[in-house]
Amino acid sequence: MAGSKSYTIVEYFGGDDGHRCGYCKNERGNFSHGMWSHTMTVQDYQDLIDRGWRRSGKYVYKPTMNKTCCPQYTIRCHALKFQPSKSHKKILKKMSKFISKGELPKGQDHELTVAAITDVQKEVADNLPASSDTSRKGPASVLDGKTTDPAPKPGMGADPSRPPCRKAKDLRKERRLQKGQTRQHAGVSSTVSPNPPTPTQNNQPKTLEDFINESLPDNCHCLEVRLVPVSFEDPQFTSSYQQSAALYTRYQMAIHGDDPSECSEITTFLCCFPLYSFPQAEYSPDGPEVGYGSFHQQYWLDGRIVAVGVVDILPTCVSSVYLYYHPDFASLSLGSYSALREIAFTRQLQKQSPKLSYYYLGFYIHSCPKMRYKGQYQPSDLLCPETYVWVPIERCVPQLENSRYARLNQDPDAGDARVLKDVGRALVLYRRTVMAYAAYSRKRKGSSDETEVQQYGRLVGQDCAERILLYRA
Repeated sequence: MAGSKSYTIVEYFGGDDGHRCGYCKNERGNFSHGMWSHTMTVQDYQDLIDRGWRRSGKYVYKPTMNKTCCPQYTIRCHALKFQPSKSHKKILKKMSKFISKGELPKGQDHELTVAAITDVQKEVADNLPASSDTSRKGPASVLDGKTTDPAPKPGMGADPSRPPCRKAKDLRKERRLQKGQTRQHAGVSSTVSPNPPTPTQNNQPKTLEDFINESLPDNCHCLEVRLVPVSFEDPQFTSSYQQSAALYTRYQMAIHGDDPSECSEITTFLCCFPLYSFPQAEYSPDGPEVGYGSFHQQYWLDGRIVAVGVVDILPTCVSSVYLYYHPDFASLSLGSYSALREIAFTRQLQKQSPKLSYYYLGFYIHSCPKMRYKGQYQPSDLLCPETYVWVPIERCVPQLENSRYARLNQDPDAGDARVLKDVGRALVLYRRTVMAYAAYSRKRKGSSDETEVQQYGRLVGQDCAERILLYRA
Protein backbone atom coordinates (compact mmCIF):
# COMPACT_ATOMS: atom_id res chain seq x y z
CA MET A 1 0.00 0.00 0.00
CA ALA A 2 1.33 3.37 -0.97
CA GLY A 3 1.47 6.29 1.40
CA SER A 4 1.59 6.47 5.17
CA LYS A 5 -2.15 6.69 5.85
CA SER A 6 -3.40 4.41 8.62
CA TYR A 7 -6.11 1.97 7.59
CA THR A 8 -8.32 -0.47 9.40
CA ILE A 9 -8.08 -3.91 7.76
CA VAL A 10 -10.73 -6.56 8.47
CA GLU A 11 -11.90 -9.95 7.23
CA TYR A 12 -15.68 -10.40 7.36
CA PHE A 13 -17.04 -13.82 8.34
CA GLY A 14 -20.82 -13.38 8.08
CA GLY A 15 -23.16 -14.67 10.75
CA ASP A 16 -25.38 -17.51 9.57
CA ASP A 17 -24.41 -20.18 12.11
CA GLY A 18 -25.75 -20.36 15.65
CA HIS A 19 -23.46 -20.91 18.64
CA ARG A 20 -23.82 -21.64 22.33
CA CYS A 21 -25.11 -18.71 24.38
CA GLY A 22 -23.15 -17.91 27.53
CA TYR A 23 -26.19 -16.27 29.12
CA CYS A 24 -29.16 -18.63 28.67
CA LYS A 25 -26.99 -21.68 27.74
CA ASN A 26 -28.93 -22.27 24.52
CA GLU A 27 -26.67 -24.55 22.49
CA ARG A 28 -27.41 -23.01 19.07
CA GLY A 29 -29.28 -19.79 19.87
CA ASN A 30 -26.45 -17.24 19.79
CA PHE A 31 -26.20 -15.51 16.40
CA SER A 32 -23.78 -12.73 15.52
CA HIS A 33 -21.78 -11.27 12.65
CA GLY A 34 -18.01 -11.31 13.02
CA MET A 35 -14.86 -9.72 11.64
CA TRP A 36 -11.20 -10.45 12.30
CA SER A 37 -9.33 -7.18 12.71
CA HIS A 38 -5.73 -7.10 11.52
CA THR A 39 -5.45 -3.39 12.40
CA MET A 40 -7.99 -0.91 13.74
CA THR A 41 -7.90 2.88 14.11
CA VAL A 42 -9.55 4.37 17.17
CA GLN A 43 -12.00 6.42 15.09
CA ASP A 44 -13.15 3.37 13.14
CA TYR A 45 -13.69 1.39 16.34
CA GLN A 46 -15.61 4.32 17.82
CA ASP A 47 -17.90 4.34 14.79
CA LEU A 48 -18.31 0.57 14.92
CA ILE A 49 -19.37 0.44 18.58
CA ASP A 50 -21.85 3.22 17.80
CA ARG A 51 -23.44 0.72 15.40
CA GLY A 52 -23.60 -2.13 17.92
CA TRP A 53 -20.22 -3.82 17.36
CA ARG A 54 -17.99 -4.98 20.21
CA ARG A 55 -14.51 -6.45 20.44
CA SER A 56 -13.10 -9.54 22.11
CA GLY A 57 -9.40 -9.34 21.47
CA LYS A 58 -8.93 -8.99 17.71
CA TYR A 59 -12.36 -10.43 16.99
CA VAL A 60 -15.07 -7.80 16.46
CA TYR A 61 -18.67 -8.98 16.55
CA LYS A 62 -22.21 -7.64 16.27
CA PRO A 63 -25.17 -9.66 17.62
CA THR A 64 -27.92 -10.45 15.12
CA MET A 65 -30.43 -8.70 17.32
CA ASN A 66 -33.73 -9.93 15.85
CA LYS A 67 -32.48 -13.54 15.70
CA THR A 68 -30.21 -14.20 18.69
CA CYS A 69 -31.66 -15.72 21.86
CA CYS A 70 -30.41 -12.96 24.19
CA PRO A 71 -30.39 -9.58 22.37
CA GLN A 72 -27.48 -7.41 23.50
CA TYR A 73 -28.00 -3.64 23.43
CA THR A 74 -25.02 -1.29 23.50
CA ILE A 75 -25.27 0.88 26.62
CA ARG A 76 -23.54 4.14 27.47
CA CYS A 77 -23.58 6.31 30.58
CA HIS A 78 -23.49 10.12 30.54
CA ALA A 79 -20.41 10.35 32.74
CA LEU A 80 -20.64 14.09 33.42
CA LYS A 81 -24.21 13.82 34.69
CA PHE A 82 -23.70 10.66 36.73
CA GLN A 83 -24.58 10.74 40.42
CA PRO A 84 -23.84 7.69 42.59
CA SER A 85 -26.91 5.85 43.85
CA LYS A 86 -27.34 4.52 47.37
CA SER A 87 -25.90 1.15 46.39
CA HIS A 88 -22.92 2.86 44.71
CA LYS A 89 -22.25 4.86 47.86
CA LYS A 90 -22.33 1.68 49.93
CA ILE A 91 -19.72 0.12 47.66
CA LEU A 92 -17.47 3.18 47.80
CA LYS A 93 -17.78 3.41 51.59
CA LYS A 94 -17.11 -0.31 51.89
CA MET A 95 -13.84 0.14 50.03
CA SER A 96 -12.88 3.16 52.15
CA LYS A 97 -13.59 1.21 55.31
CA PHE A 98 -11.50 -1.71 54.07
CA ILE A 99 -8.56 0.56 53.26
CA SER A 100 -8.88 2.25 56.64
CA LYS A 101 -9.52 -0.73 58.92
CA GLY A 102 -8.39 -3.69 56.82
CA GLU A 103 -11.53 -5.76 57.35
CA LEU A 104 -13.07 -7.60 54.40
CA PRO A 105 -16.89 -7.51 54.49
CA LYS A 106 -18.78 -10.79 54.59
CA GLY A 107 -22.22 -11.64 53.28
CA GLN A 108 -22.97 -8.21 51.81
CA ASP A 109 -22.83 -8.91 48.08
CA HIS A 110 -26.46 -10.02 47.85
CA GLU A 111 -27.65 -7.01 49.80
CA LEU A 112 -25.80 -4.63 47.49
CA THR A 113 -27.08 -6.39 44.37
CA VAL A 114 -30.68 -6.10 45.58
CA ALA A 115 -30.15 -2.44 46.42
CA ALA A 116 -28.70 -1.77 42.97
CA ILE A 117 -31.62 -3.49 41.20
CA THR A 118 -34.07 -1.54 43.35
CA ASP A 119 -32.49 1.73 42.15
CA VAL A 120 -33.17 0.76 38.53
CA GLN A 121 -36.70 -0.40 39.31
CA LYS A 122 -37.53 2.88 40.99
CA GLU A 123 -36.13 4.84 38.03
CA VAL A 124 -38.20 2.78 35.58
CA ALA A 125 -41.37 3.02 37.66
CA ASP A 126 -41.02 6.80 37.96
CA ASN A 127 -40.86 7.16 34.18
CA LEU A 128 -43.78 4.90 33.25
CA PRO A 129 -47.02 6.61 32.16
CA ALA A 130 -49.74 6.55 34.76
CA SER A 131 -52.15 4.79 32.42
CA SER A 132 -49.91 1.79 31.73
CA ASP A 133 -50.58 -1.54 33.38
CA THR A 134 -47.08 -1.80 34.78
CA SER A 135 -47.37 1.58 36.51
CA ARG A 136 -50.02 0.13 38.80
CA LYS A 137 -47.69 -2.57 39.99
CA GLY A 138 -44.96 -2.25 42.57
CA PRO A 139 -41.44 -1.36 41.35
CA ALA A 140 -40.37 -4.99 41.61
CA SER A 141 -43.00 -6.03 39.08
CA VAL A 142 -41.43 -3.89 36.36
CA LEU A 143 -38.23 -5.93 36.15
CA ASP A 144 -39.04 -9.18 37.93
CA GLY A 145 -42.53 -9.84 36.62
CA LYS A 146 -44.03 -10.19 40.12
CA THR A 147 -47.51 -8.75 40.47
CA THR A 148 -48.54 -9.73 43.98
CA ASP A 149 -47.24 -8.51 47.30
CA PRO A 150 -46.23 -11.19 49.83
CA ALA A 151 -48.80 -11.85 52.54
CA PRO A 152 -47.82 -10.58 56.01
CA LYS A 153 -46.69 -13.23 58.46
CA PRO A 154 -49.03 -13.92 61.38
CA GLY A 155 -47.84 -12.62 64.73
CA MET A 156 -48.83 -11.16 68.09
CA GLY A 157 -49.06 -7.57 66.85
CA ALA A 158 -47.29 -4.47 68.13
CA ASP A 159 -45.95 -4.33 71.67
CA PRO A 160 -48.27 -1.88 73.49
CA SER A 161 -45.51 -1.03 75.99
CA ARG A 162 -43.31 0.44 73.23
CA PRO A 163 -43.82 3.64 71.22
CA PRO A 164 -45.33 3.05 67.75
CA CYS A 165 -42.94 2.57 64.83
CA ARG A 166 -42.39 5.62 62.64
CA LYS A 167 -40.91 6.08 59.19
CA ALA A 168 -37.33 7.29 59.00
CA LYS A 169 -38.47 10.08 56.66
CA ASP A 170 -40.86 11.43 59.31
CA LEU A 171 -38.18 11.26 61.98
CA ARG A 172 -35.74 13.22 59.80
CA LYS A 173 -38.39 15.87 59.12
CA GLU A 174 -39.09 16.21 62.84
CA ARG A 175 -35.38 16.62 63.61
CA ARG A 176 -35.06 19.37 61.00
CA LEU A 177 -37.99 21.24 62.54
CA GLN A 178 -36.48 20.92 66.00
CA LYS A 179 -33.15 22.28 64.74
CA GLY A 180 -34.93 25.24 63.13
CA GLN A 181 -36.78 26.04 66.35
CA THR A 182 -33.52 25.81 68.30
CA ARG A 183 -31.87 28.33 65.99
CA GLN A 184 -34.78 30.75 66.36
CA HIS A 185 -34.67 30.48 70.15
CA ALA A 186 -30.92 31.15 70.00
CA GLY A 187 -31.55 34.45 68.25
CA VAL A 188 -30.89 33.40 64.68
CA SER A 189 -32.96 35.50 62.29
CA SER A 190 -35.52 33.60 60.19
CA THR A 191 -35.93 36.46 57.69
CA VAL A 192 -35.31 35.39 54.10
CA SER A 193 -32.72 37.63 52.48
CA PRO A 194 -33.33 38.88 48.92
CA ASN A 195 -30.11 37.10 47.76
CA PRO A 196 -29.89 33.68 49.43
CA PRO A 197 -26.34 32.72 50.35
CA THR A 198 -24.52 30.26 48.14
CA PRO A 199 -24.68 26.74 49.61
CA THR A 200 -21.52 25.77 51.40
CA GLN A 201 -19.50 22.73 50.60
CA ASN A 202 -20.96 21.00 53.65
CA ASN A 203 -24.59 21.03 52.49
CA GLN A 204 -23.93 20.06 48.87
CA PRO A 205 -24.28 16.39 47.93
CA LYS A 206 -21.04 14.49 47.69
CA THR A 207 -19.74 13.86 44.21
CA LEU A 208 -18.37 10.57 42.96
CA GLU A 209 -14.87 12.00 43.29
CA ASP A 210 -15.55 13.00 46.90
CA PHE A 211 -16.33 9.39 47.80
CA ILE A 212 -13.34 8.01 45.89
CA ASN A 213 -10.88 10.50 47.34
CA GLU A 214 -12.29 10.42 50.85
CA SER A 215 -9.32 10.13 53.19
CA LEU A 216 -9.66 8.25 56.45
CA PRO A 217 -7.14 8.48 59.30
CA ASP A 218 -4.67 5.69 60.01
CA ASN A 219 -5.15 3.72 56.80
CA CYS A 220 -4.39 0.03 57.14
CA HIS A 221 -3.92 -0.50 53.38
CA CYS A 222 -2.61 1.48 50.43
CA LEU A 223 -4.61 1.33 47.18
CA GLU A 224 -3.08 2.78 44.01
CA VAL A 225 -4.62 2.82 40.52
CA ARG A 226 -2.14 2.91 37.64
CA LEU A 227 -3.00 3.46 33.97
CA VAL A 228 -0.70 1.36 31.78
CA PRO A 229 -0.77 1.33 27.96
CA VAL A 230 -1.17 -2.15 26.47
CA SER A 231 2.17 -2.51 24.75
CA PHE A 232 5.11 -4.81 25.31
CA GLU A 233 7.27 -1.80 24.46
CA ASP A 234 6.01 -0.05 27.58
CA PRO A 235 8.24 -0.83 30.60
CA GLN A 236 5.40 -0.69 33.14
CA PHE A 237 3.28 -3.09 31.13
CA THR A 238 6.18 -5.47 30.55
CA SER A 239 7.35 -5.50 34.18
CA SER A 240 3.86 -6.25 35.51
CA TYR A 241 2.72 -8.62 32.76
CA GLN A 242 3.54 -11.91 34.51
CA GLN A 243 1.76 -10.85 37.69
CA SER A 244 -1.23 -9.61 35.68
CA ALA A 245 -1.40 -12.82 33.61
CA ALA A 246 -1.28 -14.98 36.76
CA LEU A 247 -4.13 -12.94 38.23
CA TYR A 248 -6.18 -13.41 35.05
CA THR A 249 -5.66 -17.18 35.17
CA ARG A 250 -6.65 -17.35 38.82
CA TYR A 251 -9.77 -15.27 38.18
CA GLN A 252 -10.92 -17.31 35.17
CA MET A 253 -10.46 -20.60 37.03
CA ALA A 254 -12.15 -19.48 40.27
CA ILE A 255 -14.98 -17.33 38.89
CA HIS A 256 -15.71 -18.89 35.49
CA GLY A 257 -14.47 -22.43 36.07
CA ASP A 258 -12.00 -22.36 33.16
CA ASP A 259 -9.35 -24.99 32.68
CA PRO A 260 -5.79 -23.62 33.04
CA SER A 261 -5.10 -24.43 29.39
CA GLU A 262 -7.94 -22.10 28.36
CA CYS A 263 -6.41 -19.13 30.15
CA SER A 264 -3.48 -18.71 27.75
CA GLU A 265 -5.80 -16.54 25.62
CA ILE A 266 -4.83 -13.50 27.70
CA THR A 267 -2.20 -12.54 25.12
CA THR A 268 -4.82 -12.26 22.35
CA PHE A 269 -7.93 -11.39 24.34
CA LEU A 270 -6.47 -8.70 26.58
CA CYS A 271 -3.14 -7.61 25.17
CA CYS A 272 -3.21 -7.62 21.39
CA PHE A 273 -6.15 -5.56 20.18
CA PRO A 274 -4.72 -3.85 17.10
CA LEU A 275 -5.69 -0.24 17.77
CA TYR A 276 -3.26 1.97 15.95
CA SER A 277 -2.34 3.57 19.27
CA PHE A 278 0.06 0.70 19.87
CA PRO A 279 2.88 0.05 19.66
CA GLN A 280 3.03 3.76 18.75
CA ALA A 281 0.46 5.82 20.65
CA GLU A 282 -2.03 7.82 18.63
CA TYR A 283 -2.31 11.39 19.81
CA SER A 284 -4.58 14.24 18.76
CA PRO A 285 -4.26 17.98 19.50
CA ASP A 286 -7.71 17.96 21.10
CA GLY A 287 -7.36 14.48 22.63
CA PRO A 288 -6.38 13.36 26.14
CA GLU A 289 -2.75 13.62 27.25
CA VAL A 290 -2.41 9.82 27.53
CA GLY A 291 -3.50 9.39 23.92
CA TYR A 292 -6.04 6.94 22.52
CA GLY A 293 -5.97 3.15 22.47
CA SER A 294 -6.06 0.16 24.82
CA PHE A 295 -5.04 0.48 28.47
CA HIS A 296 -4.98 -1.53 31.67
CA GLN A 297 -6.14 0.15 34.86
CA GLN A 298 -4.18 -1.78 37.46
CA TYR A 299 -5.37 -1.77 41.07
CA TRP A 300 -2.32 -2.17 43.32
CA LEU A 301 -3.04 -3.04 46.94
CA ASP A 302 0.00 -2.88 49.23
CA GLY A 303 2.37 -3.47 46.34
CA ARG A 304 0.55 -6.24 44.44
CA ILE A 305 -2.04 -6.25 41.67
CA VAL A 306 -5.49 -7.31 42.93
CA ALA A 307 -7.58 -6.23 39.92
CA VAL A 308 -7.14 -5.11 36.32
CA GLY A 309 -9.71 -3.17 34.30
CA VAL A 310 -9.18 -3.33 30.54
CA VAL A 311 -10.39 -0.14 28.85
CA ASP A 312 -10.26 1.47 25.42
CA ILE A 313 -9.86 5.25 25.28
CA LEU A 314 -11.66 6.41 22.13
CA PRO A 315 -12.48 9.84 20.65
CA THR A 316 -15.81 10.28 22.48
CA CYS A 317 -15.76 7.66 25.23
CA VAL A 318 -13.99 5.32 27.59
CA SER A 319 -15.13 1.81 26.68
CA SER A 320 -14.97 -0.88 29.35
CA VAL A 321 -13.68 -4.16 27.91
CA TYR A 322 -13.13 -6.56 30.81
CA LEU A 323 -12.28 -6.81 34.49
CA TYR A 324 -10.46 -9.57 36.33
CA TYR A 325 -9.59 -9.59 40.02
CA HIS A 326 -8.27 -11.70 42.87
CA PRO A 327 -11.12 -13.95 44.09
CA ASP A 328 -10.19 -13.31 47.75
CA PHE A 329 -11.44 -9.73 47.34
CA ALA A 330 -14.79 -10.57 45.72
CA SER A 331 -16.69 -9.22 48.74
CA LEU A 332 -15.44 -5.70 47.90
CA SER A 333 -17.71 -5.66 44.80
CA LEU A 334 -14.73 -4.86 42.60
CA GLY A 335 -16.80 -5.04 39.41
CA SER A 336 -19.01 -2.16 40.51
CA TYR A 337 -16.16 -0.32 42.21
CA SER A 338 -14.01 -0.40 39.06
CA ALA A 339 -16.94 0.86 36.96
CA LEU A 340 -17.29 3.84 39.31
CA ARG A 341 -13.57 4.51 39.07
CA GLU A 342 -13.78 4.33 35.27
CA ILE A 343 -16.64 6.84 35.22
CA ALA A 344 -14.53 9.18 37.33
CA PHE A 345 -11.62 8.55 34.94
CA THR A 346 -13.85 9.50 31.98
CA ARG A 347 -14.73 12.77 33.68
CA GLN A 348 -11.04 13.44 34.26
CA LEU A 349 -10.25 12.87 30.56
CA GLN A 350 -13.15 15.09 29.51
CA LYS A 351 -11.42 18.07 31.09
CA GLN A 352 -8.61 17.56 28.58
CA SER A 353 -10.79 16.48 25.64
CA PRO A 354 -14.30 18.01 25.81
CA LYS A 355 -15.93 15.59 23.35
CA LEU A 356 -14.83 12.56 25.41
CA SER A 357 -17.81 12.46 27.76
CA TYR A 358 -19.36 8.96 27.69
CA TYR A 359 -18.64 5.72 29.47
CA TYR A 360 -19.58 2.58 27.52
CA LEU A 361 -20.38 -0.49 29.63
CA GLY A 362 -20.57 -2.99 26.77
CA PHE A 363 -23.92 -4.73 26.30
CA TYR A 364 -27.12 -4.47 28.34
CA ILE A 365 -29.08 -7.75 28.25
CA HIS A 366 -32.52 -7.28 29.72
CA SER A 367 -33.50 -10.92 29.21
CA CYS A 368 -30.62 -11.95 31.48
CA PRO A 369 -31.34 -10.63 35.02
CA LYS A 370 -27.70 -10.77 36.13
CA MET A 371 -26.78 -8.36 33.31
CA ARG A 372 -29.39 -5.72 34.22
CA TYR A 373 -27.05 -4.16 36.79
CA LYS A 374 -25.53 -2.05 34.00
CA GLY A 375 -28.74 -0.04 33.91
CA GLN A 376 -28.09 1.35 37.38
CA TYR A 377 -25.40 3.76 36.11
CA GLN A 378 -27.69 6.68 35.40
CA PRO A 379 -28.35 8.56 33.19
CA SER A 380 -27.77 6.01 30.45
CA ASP A 381 -28.93 5.23 26.92
CA LEU A 382 -29.42 2.11 24.83
CA LEU A 383 -28.63 1.97 21.12
CA CYS A 384 -31.59 1.33 18.82
CA PRO A 385 -30.69 -1.77 16.73
CA GLU A 386 -32.46 -0.45 13.62
CA THR A 387 -31.84 3.30 13.47
CA TYR A 388 -28.65 3.47 15.59
CA VAL A 389 -29.84 6.42 17.67
CA TRP A 390 -29.52 6.56 21.45
CA VAL A 391 -32.67 6.18 23.56
CA PRO A 392 -32.86 6.83 27.35
CA ILE A 393 -32.99 3.49 29.15
CA GLU A 394 -36.11 4.37 31.13
CA ARG A 395 -38.00 4.58 27.82
CA CYS A 396 -36.58 1.24 26.67
CA VAL A 397 -37.29 -0.99 29.66
CA PRO A 398 -41.11 -1.10 29.22
CA GLN A 399 -40.59 -2.29 25.62
CA LEU A 400 -38.05 -4.91 26.70
CA GLU A 401 -40.47 -6.18 29.33
CA ASN A 402 -42.86 -7.09 26.54
CA SER A 403 -40.34 -8.46 24.06
CA ARG A 404 -36.69 -9.54 24.14
CA TYR A 405 -36.08 -7.73 20.87
CA ALA A 406 -37.43 -4.22 20.39
CA ARG A 407 -36.93 -1.34 18.00
CA LEU A 408 -36.13 1.20 20.70
CA ASN A 409 -36.61 4.28 18.52
CA GLN A 410 -40.35 4.96 18.68
CA ASP A 411 -40.37 7.16 15.57
CA PRO A 412 -41.90 4.85 12.92
CA ASP A 413 -40.54 6.95 10.06
CA ALA A 414 -36.92 6.96 11.24
CA GLY A 415 -34.37 4.81 9.46
CA ASP A 416 -30.63 4.19 9.37
CA ALA A 417 -29.22 7.57 8.34
CA ARG A 418 -25.75 6.13 7.65
CA VAL A 419 -26.68 3.07 5.63
CA LEU A 420 -24.38 2.29 2.71
CA LYS A 421 -26.41 3.00 -0.41
CA ASP A 422 -23.79 2.20 -3.06
CA VAL A 423 -21.83 -1.01 -2.41
CA GLY A 424 -19.42 -0.01 -5.16
CA ARG A 425 -18.00 2.69 -2.87
CA ALA A 426 -16.90 0.23 -0.20
CA LEU A 427 -13.12 -0.05 0.05
CA VAL A 428 -11.38 -3.39 -0.34
CA LEU A 429 -7.78 -4.58 -0.10
CA TYR A 430 -6.95 -6.87 -3.01
CA ARG A 431 -3.42 -8.05 -3.75
CA ARG A 432 -1.97 -5.32 -1.50
CA THR A 433 -3.85 -2.64 -3.43
CA VAL A 434 -6.59 -0.39 -2.04
CA MET A 435 -9.54 0.03 -4.39
CA ALA A 436 -13.28 0.58 -4.43
CA TYR A 437 -15.42 -2.52 -4.62
CA ALA A 438 -16.67 -1.44 -8.05
CA ALA A 439 -13.10 -1.60 -9.40
CA TYR A 440 -12.48 -4.88 -7.62
CA SER A 441 -15.58 -6.49 -9.13
CA ARG A 442 -14.45 -5.47 -12.62
CA LYS A 443 -11.06 -7.08 -12.02
CA ARG A 444 -12.71 -10.21 -10.66
CA LYS A 445 -15.18 -10.85 -13.44
CA GLY A 446 -17.94 -13.13 -12.31
CA SER A 447 -17.23 -12.46 -8.61
CA SER A 448 -19.98 -13.97 -6.46
CA ASP A 449 -19.39 -12.05 -3.22
CA GLU A 450 -21.53 -8.96 -3.88
CA THR A 451 -24.29 -10.16 -1.52
CA GLU A 452 -21.76 -10.67 1.26
CA VAL A 453 -20.19 -7.24 0.72
CA GLN A 454 -23.65 -5.62 0.70
CA GLN A 455 -24.42 -7.28 4.04
CA TYR A 456 -21.08 -6.14 5.44
CA GLY A 457 -21.69 -2.55 4.23
CA ARG A 458 -25.16 -2.48 5.77
CA LEU A 459 -23.76 -3.58 9.13
CA VAL A 460 -20.77 -1.23 9.35
CA GLY A 461 -22.48 1.77 7.74
CA GLN A 462 -21.39 4.19 5.07
CA ASP A 463 -18.63 5.97 7.01
CA CYS A 464 -16.80 2.77 7.95
CA ALA A 465 -17.39 1.02 4.61
CA GLU A 466 -15.71 3.91 2.80
CA ARG A 467 -12.71 3.95 5.20
CA ILE A 468 -12.17 0.37 6.37
CA LEU A 469 -10.37 -2.01 4.06
CA LEU A 470 -12.28 -5.25 3.54
CA TYR A 471 -9.69 -7.92 2.80
CA ARG A 472 -10.33 -9.92 -0.38
CA ALA A 473 -8.19 -12.96 -1.17
